[in-house]
Amino acid sequence: MAPASKAEKKATVDAAAWVFNVVTSVGVIIVNKALMATYGFSFATTLTGLHFATTTLMTTLLRILGYVQPSHLPLPELLKFVFFANFSIVGMNVSLMWNSVGFYQIAKLSMIPVSCLLEVFFDNIRYSRDTKLSIGVVLLGVGVCTVTDVSVNTKGFVSAFMAVWSTSLQQYYVHFLQRKYSLSSFNLLGHTAPAQAASLLLLGPVLDYWLTNNRVDRYAYNAGSLIFIFMSCTIAVGTNLSQFICIGRFTAVSFQVLGHMKTILVLIMGFFFFGREGLNVHVVLGMVIAVFGMIWYGNASSKPGGKERLNHTLPTNKIENR
Repeated sequence: MAPASKAEKKATVDAAAWVFNVVTSVGVIIVNKALMATYGFSFATTLTGLHFATTTLMTTLLRILGYVQPSHLPLPELLKFVFFANFSIVGMNVSLMWNSVGFYQIAKLSMIPVSCLLEVFFDNIRYSRDTKLSIGVVLLGVGVCTVTDVSVNTKGFVSAFMAVWSTSLQQYYVHFLQRKYSLSSFNLLGHTAPAQAASLLLLGPVLDYWLTNNRVDRYAYNAGSLIFIFMSCTIAVGTNLSQFICIGRFTAVSFQVLGHMKTILVLIMGFFFFGREGLNVHVVLGMVIAVFGMIWYGNASSKPGGKERLNHTLPTNKIENR
């Protein structure tokens, strides 16, 4: 009975972490869309910097109150993570600007095979045939939902390539650092959030001006836009934390596969909040295919041999609390 209870407890915590990530991720997307569509606040990179600044305040407060224990992350590791993470944010923004929506979505879908490749190469992970097929079904379903016109140009392809690889590396690195240095999600976020906040708040206004030809310091702030910015930053704290929790528990590939549930929920929420023109027969068909693929993936990857590490050793550096 004890093993079953332990398995049930793990499944419950996994489900809670995933629901937390889905709710906060969809929430911040909806709030950001309202902020940009209603109030014309188009400074995405600067807003992300504000998200990490708010997250830094949260982790600092929790550390002061004693809820987060001191931990150590070597500076070179921190710098590598921030490089990948910031490159991901900038790359995605530039890719969206230079590419059609269709090619942008295809680039996002390609993160799953790239994440698989990283796990195969670095972690000696082996996937069963059913696991591979289920991933293909998820990609097909989400592609049917989201991919429309597809046009490619050289600079758009380069930006998308850089965005995909940097995002995949950043998500893989979250899992790697948590295992290697025995860091909790709060600990890792406490190390990375301040560096990301500082770098993005310096880089953000410049990049946003380049992308939009508008300056964030000249934006006409009002009560409504400030309320939505505050809401976005508050929800983003949960998004940042839940992302680290989920990747730490599920690995980057599972996070990407299940993460497309958020894409489907955003489409549904957009249908209810921003109009009905985005939902049609082929979108609904894509949703059904994607959900089937996600259920299949969960079942296939959990079976013996579905997804297993050939070499179980991983160097760890456990840091004693001082």
